[in-house]
Amino acid sequence: MRAWKVLPLAAAAAACAEQPAARPAVTTPPLAAPATPADLYGALFQAVQMRRVFADGKTFVDAVPRRDPAAIMADYRAAPPADDAALKAFVLANFDVPAEAPTVAPSTERPPLADHIRALWPQLTRPPLVPPAGSSALALPRRYVVPGGRFREMYYWDSYFTMLGLEADGHGDLTRDMIEDFVSLVARYGHVPNGTRSYYVSRSQPPFLYLMMGLVPDVDRTTQARWLDALIAEHRFWTAQRSVAMPDGATLQRYGDARFTPRDESWREDVETGAGDRQRYNDLRAGAESGWDFSSRWLADGRTLATIDTTRIVPVDLNSLLYGMERAIATRCRALGRAACAGEFDRMADTRRAAIERWLWSADEGRYGDFDLAAGRLRAGVTAATAYPLFTGVAAPDRGARTADTIARVLLAPNGLRTTTVATGQQWDRPNGWAPLQWIAVEGVARYGRDDVARMIGTRFLATVEREYRASGKLLEKYDVEESRPGGGGEYPTQDGFGWTNGVTRALQERFAR
Repeated sequence: MRAWKVLPLAAAAAACAEQPAARPAVTTPPLAAPATPADLYGALFQAVQMRRVFADGKTFVDAVPRRDPAAIMADYRAAPPADDAALKAFVLANFDVPAEAPTVAPSTERPPLADHIRALWPQLTRPPLVPPAGSSALALPRRYVVPGGRFREMYYWDSYFTMLGLEADGHGDLTRDMIEDFVSLVARYGHVPNGTRSYYVSRSQPPFLYLMMGLVPDVDRTTQARWLDALIAEHRFWTAQRSVAMPDGATLQRYGDARFTPRDESWREDVETGAGDRQRYNDLRAGAESGWDFSSRWLADGRTLATIDTTRIVPVDLNSLLYGMERAIATRCRALGRAACAGEFDRMADTRRAAIERWLWSADEGRYGDFDLAAGRLRAGVTAATAYPLFTGVAAPDRGARTADTIARVLLAPNGLRTTTVATGQQWDRPNGWAPLQWIAVEGVARYGRDDVARMIGTRFLATVEREYRASGKLLEKYDVEESRPGGGGEYPTQDGFGWTNGVTRALQERFAR
């Protein structure tokens, strides 16, 4: 088997000196990246997270200092708190800590589900943001929608699915505001961060910006050109910072992160899982960039989080989305009369399609999957990511049809689409079903003529959402689609609110006239 390698990048030599020899360099050029809470508060930050001053590791990183961080740290070093109670008192004296209560109170009246979701949009919408000094929040020039619960900021890939519901309910102006927020982030950082916090800037999430823009077709030529520039910049990020060579020399992309430390928002959990292994920390971060944090997709043994090796994997969802992005950029270039640009990105898309069909397709199993660079083969098992080549149209017609059959046979559960076939206790595994993956699958199989499968997936998931809403008054982040109950697993309790579930539910209701 030919050895795999990361394509040469700027500053690779310096990066190689810092990273374990067992892996190729994963580098990111200097960005206008703000300091994170771990950077600012050092020993205080580690004490708060490791001693679990707050039950949720995200609480402290979202807190706002009441005075200059340097002054806080000077006082901390001069008189370190003697015990946990003193440590918490020090934190509460020096920081404004976010409330831990859910963002959205459950409904007691149980109006029709669509009406309930319409009433939630104002509760989840936030005004333009100029963060207070020392906050981990990133400035945003326009309004935006948050998922809800512990997620108090805007997230990248979540927002596309939220926008589907905004569009269904006549909030196109809010969709456009959020797109402008994302464009502003690309201008500042060269990519769309995972979320709008300083501790998310070192990574991105699945690239849905081009699809968001596709929801707003009627924009003036100046805006079209500005949005196109943002897409080209985002494409440059993925191809410059996440590229790997396949065994035949073809170039595809994988998930990653610029840092090799525990995640600020999950510091204690990552320290326990990573046990000081910097590469494992980076793989945990890369798993977060995938949006599937976490899943058997990224686990070397298929079950244990400590075996995570995300950066060894060439993921089918990411590369399918990049194919779609390349086609979209070519179309937008052509609309603006940029023939050379259109030709360049069409060629990129053709090249990527050939590589996906060669390396990410299993003829034996009739499915697309993730390529394991170390093993030189596809990772075992069918996952909902197999629907992405159908969703973006990269799949050949016969392969799309076979994949739709596999999805119906293997992943379709009584109450929606399973994420994987493996029960590991991780939240992006069986028996959980997630709203965005339902939509990807519905759109994907319908694109290849399987409206029957699309309807089964969509209507079963809608029934699950409706049942839970009738029982609890809530829309949840995830659902157990085998038992029709709230989903479990993961690093935090199941959240309600919930942006992308609201959005996909409304889009499915519109699609299936329910």
